[in-house]
Amino acid sequence: MTETTPQPTESTRLVRIQETADEVGLTTRSVRYYEEPGLLKPAARSEGDYRLYDETDLERLRFIKGLRDDAGFALAEIAQLLEDEAARERGHAAYHATTDPAERRRLLSERVVSYERQIETLRRKIGRLQTMVDETEARRVQTVARIAELESSKS
Repeated sequence: MTETTPQPTESTRLVRIQETADEVGLTTRSVRYYEEPGLLKPAARSEGDYRLYDETDLERLRFIKGLRDDAGFALAEIAQLLEDEAARERGHAAYHATTDPAERRRLLSERVVSYERQIETLRRKIGRLQTMVDETEARRVQTVARIAELESSKS
């Protein structure tokens, strides 16, 4: 079943999947792949049912690509980071829609939990990367020691 997305305003730039992929540096297959778990949803569909993406979608794809390629995040981690961000945006709107101090405290507490979850995800990633750096450094030290052994045995 195809979900119909409301058409954006005339001033919104919409691009098809190939142009989107080219602009972000992905393949069309990758763009579709990010749609499957819900990491991305096209801004609209054309009358011919082609996916159409706006600048917000392009930025989201750049963010996903950066998390995956530059930081080595798994799709599940990316999904959680994106959901936390969306929840914070919903909470922000809800905060400004109420004047009830108890509700505002609750919303802010939820935001803190979201930040703490994000911090933990990032710290785990840093820990894994630090372990990789440490292991590589140890291998480098061993290799340098072997070179030194070979040089001293030549004498």
